[in-house]
Amino acid sequence: MPQTQTTISVFLKDGSKKEIPAGSSGLDLAKSISNSLVKKSIGLLLNGESKDLLTVLKDGDKVEIITQDDPSSYEFLRHSTAHILAEAVQNIFKGARIAIGPVIEDGFYYDFEIPNHKLTPDDLVKIEKEMQRLIDEDQKFIRVNIQDVSKQIKEFKSQGEKFKAELLEEHKNENPTLYVLEDKSGNPVWNDLCRGPHITSSKQVKAFKLLSVSGAYWRADETKESLQRIYGTSWWSKEELDAYLHKIEEAEKRDHRKLGRQMELFSMHDETGPGLILWHPNLAFVRSQMENYWRELHQKNGYEIVYTPHIARTDLWNISGHNEFYKENMFYMNVDQQDYVLKPMNCPFHVLIFKSTRHSYRDLPIRMAELGTVYRYERSGVMHGLARVRGFTQDDAHIFCRKDQYVEEIKGVIKLVDLMYKGFGLEYFAELSTKPKDAIGAKESWDFAETGLEQALKEYGLAYKINPGDGAFYGPKIDFKLKDALGRIWQGATIQLDFNLPNRFELKYTEKDGSQEQPVMVHRAIYGSLERFAALLIEHFAGAFPLWLSYKQVIILPITDRQIDYANKIANLLKEKNIRAHVDERAESVNAKIRDAQLEKIPYMVIVGDKEVKENNISIRMRKKGDTGTTTIDKFIELLLNEISQKII
Repeated sequence: MPQTQTTISVFLKDGSKKEIPAGSSGLDLAKSISNSLVKKSIGLLLNGESKDLLTVLKDGDKVEIITQDDPSSYEFLRHSTAHILAEAVQNIFKGARIAIGPVIEDGFYYDFEIPNHKLTPDDLVKIEKEMQRLIDEDQKFIRVNIQDVSKQIKEFKSQGEKFKAELLEEHKNENPTLYVLEDKSGNPVWNDLCRGPHITSSKQVKAFKLLSVSGAYWRADETKESLQRIYGTSWWSKEELDAYLHKIEEAEKRDHRKLGRQMELFSMHDETGPGLILWHPNLAFVRSQMENYWRELHQKNGYEIVYTPHIARTDLWNISGHNEFYKENMFYMNVDQQDYVLKPMNCPFHVLIFKSTRHSYRDLPIRMAELGTVYRYERSGVMHGLARVRGFTQDDAHIFCRKDQYVEEIKGVIKLVDLMYKGFGLEYFAELSTKPKDAIGAKESWDFAETGLEQALKEYGLAYKINPGDGAFYGPKIDFKLKDALGRIWQGATIQLDFNLPNRFELKYTEKDGSQEQPVMVHRAIYGSLERFAALLIEHFAGAFPLWLSYKQVIILPITDRQIDYANKIANLLKEKNIRAHVDERAESVNAKIRDAQLEKIPYMVIVGDKEVKENNISIRMRKKGDTGTTTIDKFIELLLNEISQKII
């Protein structure tokens, strides 16, 4: 009879080997290391997969104990808090049915079908109270393998849990599991179909908050059941929660949609249709500065500016492949019995410009750039102010080069990204996304492209992380992520390699030996879209744009009517130097004028009274620093011109 193994060996994060009794769990392993580790232990990274702390270990396992200090521990915490939320909702609303409840950035949500009741903010207070009661009960999270799937589906249906039944039917061949919450007596009180992982006890939830309610659809399909979604957040300490809630409060103040109304920056109207933006003068000026800066840097870096139409016959989109793989996002029309498409992308037009002329190896690289407006169908539910729209302008550029020029061209784009973002005072980081499962093109092409992108990042000295399998189907890419003043991440520039369009359009150039070769094609955008980048700037600066981006740069405030002529003289001197200046001639007190200028977030206020007129100077007040004393008009102009030219933030 074979002897039962009494001990097993597991390998820890540092590579060391630890011998423990057979049948030990991750928690037992933590106990064998130290008591302090036990107190902080949350879960496991077991052979590269997240698992519950109570998972039984096997001989040869590679085990990393996840503690509260590890960022990945929040997934365990928030996923588990979502289950407690769902249990609380079903305790309060007896007819409620649960759908899904995933972890999202900084929190979680759960979708419910609640017949004959629309959730309110008062309901969230009641639900929080019930959640706290369940947490104090010290309920245990128990993982259960579903042995008889058919029986479990019938049970879900008998309970009215149609969404759980549907999900289990879909995943019945994937070793499905339930997570059961048990009370102190070991009685099951609630369960959900779930893969996990989870914390071990509800009492580990220390600080949580329900944030809001919104509508949703089952499977995100407008033809299916309407659901109610509760958003929440959960942290390991009250201090962390308070800091996060403060961040949310700041984000709400900076919301570009709210500031857009307050500062008259942009609007949308039913008459024009959803996702189509009207830029008002205040934000249109910001856009013009963005565009001028973009043109200046592109022309200095060897790009040729081009312009292309907003529509093209559907034949073009057949060749490019868009009609095949992008159709649901495109707007179609019929003109003179011909089918046309509002362009969703600028790329095919730039390809046609390249193809319209014969090129030799000496002509390359060719860099084309365009501020091209494109149109894409977005579902009504996902549009969001300026950040997600149906009509937007991309700062598109395409580089056609030889293989031996490829790495240097990528480095050139990285340099341009660096220059442009520094002009706005923005931090960023890079991610390299590699070949996805649905990739097209030969392995050699992908290896060439990925190696070149990584080489360019290394030679430029830019830190990056790799996103395996996250490239576009037609080529790998570098994504640049922007960080705003609150530390939030926005999608920024993208550099993509394309094997698809050069093949489809049969692009060629003549090599030294007379042979016809296919050029390497690089797609890249730095703003991404002017609309989304403007949203980022509004929220990053909280509407208080730096001087070079401000529509109103200087406001001149005469103390009485006696100084109006002098104020207009100053305004005219500033305007002669292309400084945007206005005079507030209203019959208001100077304090009221200052208050209004602060609300308008005007960078500089010039205050003039009898003394300033007599001495031929001005008193300066800055938006952030307050009064800075008196100076001459010439020195003030010099200060402003330097700040504008240097793009000082």
